[in-house]
Amino acid sequence: MAAYLCPPAVIHGEHAVETSQIVSEVHDRHPHAAWAPRIDGIAASTGIETRGWMLPLEAAVAPGNGGLRALGIGSAQEALARGGFTQQDVDRVIAALEAIPAPQTVQERTAPAWEAVQSYGERAARGALQIAGLDAADIDCLITSHSTTPALPGLDIALANKLPLRNDVMLLPATQWACVAGTRSLALAADLVAADPDRVVLVVIAEALSTTYQPADDTLESLIVRLLFADTSVAAVVTGRPRRESVLRLDAAWHHTLPGTQDLHRLDTRADGTHFVMDRRGPRAVQETVTAMWEWLRVRYQDDPDSWHPDVLLAHPGGTRVLEYMEQTMPDAWPSGLLDYSRDSYTSGNRGGAAVFDIMRRAHDAGQKPGSRAVLYAAAPGLTATALEGEWL
Repeated sequence: MAAYLCPPAVIHGEHAVETSQIVSEVHDRHPHAAWAPRIDGIAASTGIETRGWMLPLEAAVAPGNGGLRALGIGSAQEALARGGFTQQDVDRVIAALEAIPAPQTVQERTAPAWEAVQSYGERAARGALQIAGLDAADIDCLITSHSTTPALPGLDIALANKLPLRNDVMLLPATQWACVAGTRSLALAADLVAADPDRVVLVVIAEALSTTYQPADDTLESLIVRLLFADTSVAAVVTGRPRRESVLRLDAAWHHTLPGTQDLHRLDTRADGTHFVMDRRGPRAVQETVTAMWEWLRVRYQDDPDSWHPDVLLAHPGGTRVLEYMEQTMPDAWPSGLLDYSRDSYTSGNRGGAAVFDIMRRAHDAGQKPGSRAVLYAAAPGLTATALEGEWL
C-alpha cells in the first residue's frame, strides 16, 4: 500500500457560536434540570469556548411552523364556538395556544442543513482541487460522507453535478461512516490507487453536526452534545503516484470493530429531527480500540521496537478523555506532545468525520520534517475504528 495525499482543504462553519450562548439558552429552557447547577462547570470542562456552525444558533432553537397553525386556526375557532365558548373566550384561548412554541419538524431541521452541506462540500472540493493543482476533469473517483443530513441522492451526486465531474467517475458515498470517515475514506482511497496507480481520488466530508442540537432534550448527555459539536467540510486529493503537491505517503491501514457496542453511540431520527444519543460507557469502549491499535503498531514494528515511534499522532477518538487515555497508555519512550494538534482542534469543537483532516491540516501548516512518521486514528459509533500509518514527504 502506497498512496499520496495532498494537503486538505478545510472550511469551518461561518457562524460562531459561543459556549456562553449555549449555556444561557439551556439555563433559560431547563432551569430545573437535575444538572442545571453544574452546567457552568460542565461547559468549562469541555475546553471549548466557541465553535463554527453552518447555520446560526437561532436556527436551531427557533420554534417550528407546526402546532396550532398546522392544524388550522379556523378549525380550532369553530370547535371552540361549538363548545359554547363566547367569542372573547375563543380569542383568549387561541392567543394562548398560539403562544406555545411548536418544535421544529425533521424537515425544518434537516432541509436547510442539507443545503449548507452541499454548499460547504462544494467549496471544500474546489479548494482541494486547487491545492492539488488539478481540475474536476482529472478526478476518477469521488468518496463522500455526511452523517447527520440523510439524503438520496446524496453529496456524491450533488458534487458530481456542481463541480462538474466526468460522467464515468466512480461515486462512492459513505454516509454512515460518521466520525471514522476521515481515516476510513483515506484507507479506501489507498486501496483504489493501489489497484490502479494512475487513479486520482477526491475525498469530501461535510458534517453539519449542529443538527443534533435539540432544545427540548433535558438529559445530561444532550447537554454535552450541545456543547461539543462543530460543523466543518473538508476535502483532499489522493493519488497512486507522488505529485509535487503531495505531503504525506500512506503506507498501511488497520481496521477494528468491537462487537456488541452498536448502542453506545447512535443517531435517532424523530419527529423533531436528528438526536445524537450516547452512553456513558462509550469512552471505555473507545479505549479498547486504542489498545488494539497500539498492538497493531507494536507488531508492525516488532523488529525495531526501541527506536520506532510516530512523530505526530492525528487522532479523533471522540473526546478529551480518550486523548488522555492515549497519552497514558502509549509507550514511555515515545516523545511527549504527539497529540498536540488533536487537542488544538478540539478547542473549537468535535468535527466528527471531518476532524482528522482538520487535525492533519494543522500539523501540515505547522511544518513537518520529511521522513517524520505519522499515525492517523479515528473511532466512530459502532464501535469501529480505523488507523493509518505513513510518512511526511
